Amino acid sequence: MNRFEGKVAIVTGGGSGIGEAIARRLSAEGACVVISGRTEKRLEDTARTLPAERVLPVTADVARRADCDALVAAAVERFGRLDTLVNAAGMNLVGRIQDTSDEDWEACLGSDLGGVFYMMRASIPHLVRTKGSIVNIGSVSSLGGGWSHAAYNAAKAGVANLTRSAACDLGRFGVRANTVAPGLTVTGMVDKIMDDEALLEKAWERIPLRRAGQPEEIASAVAFLASDEAQWITGAVLPVDGGQTCTDGGPEWGR
Repeated sequence: MNRFEGKVAIVTGGGSGIGEAIARRLSAEGACVVISGRTEKRLEDTARTLPAERVLPVTADVARRADCDALVAAAVERFGRLDTLVNAAGMNLVGRIQDTSDEDWEACLGSDLGGVFYMMRASIPHLVRTKGSIVNIGSVSSLGGGWSHAAYNAAKAGVANLTRSAACDLGRFGVRANTVAPGLTVTGMVDKIMDDEALLEKAWERIPLRRAGQPEEIASAVAFLASDEAQWITGAVLPVDGGQTCTDGGPEWGR
């Protein structure tokens, strides 16, 4: 498919994990892709594997408003337009409320929620011109609380509702905004979980498909929501989680 031929996308966090998979998927479907992250070498390594004439790596920290403004400006300067914004950058901070420091709280909210706001705000004038779309990467934590992730849960819940607000504000201009909410996905963020068989067994009790997702499976959902095939979808939160959020949290009966 070439759903994004002639289109330009920014993917924050595009140098690794889910963001990298999204950048690869959009590029494979014809998009010019601007990938950003805080680690220059990682971005350059990823960029070298994509078509040189259709990729631009930009080092940026999305928690900084100035970096977000500069990132959007660089994308439009290089490719002349902006059709899709994918906010995939973020951090996974583990910690209970009572153990979360001011510094950790501010860092997590700044990266996972503040960066989404700054990037959307900077991109809106360009997305209005193209009647483009926004896809924000939330989490199953966007849909419910959990243990030992106080700041992360708060930030991801904020992403979902910020996206709904964007859908309301931008719909009159033909700009759509949606959230993809991944469950447990195999990336560097969850290496410790994937190496712990006992912990995984507990996870499978909550995930009907009894496996972790792959970044490419998240990318498929993002590509759909960003494409013209989803023109009548905005303000949605789409769980891509192996069924985790379809359960009531109770045990499996009748085995």
